[in-house]
Amino acid sequence: MSQQRIIMNFTAPPSADDLAVIAEAVIDTLPEELMEFCDSLAIQIEELADESLENDLDLEDAFDLVALYRSGGQIAPGVEKKVANDEDLLILFRRPLLDLWCETCDELNDIVRQVMIEELGQNFDFSEDEIDEMTRRHYQGML
Repeated sequence: MSQQRIIMNFTAPPSADDLAVIAEAVIDTLPEELMEFCDSLAIQIEELADESLENDLDLEDAFDLVALYRSGGQIAPGVEKKVANDEDLLILFRRPLLDLWCETCDELNDIVRQVMIEELGQNFDFSEDEIDEMTRRHYQGML
């Protein structure tokens, strides 16, 4: 399988649209184990978790939340819709992602991919070892 990378040079912090482009490209390169769960996955980029979400998840700081997966029938953590939507949603929070990018100095594409693998893996009940292995495979170039 050929690997296609998105290369972006930034003179200003990447916008929500920039991150959406990266995340959409990452979906196609996720490990096979996760791909079966991603048929109807939609990506949404938000700046930060809002106050309501902070309270629902008992966060001390909105910057602690980098990504959040919501199943099609879920409107808030633990609250299900009566009429389900087919789309599962992965929300990536721009500001915490950018902080992580600055702290690690890793490529932004790699950070987005790792965050997506970790969030999806946790929500689909993969073990920590399985998630670590999927992430390690990524860093070894085995996409």
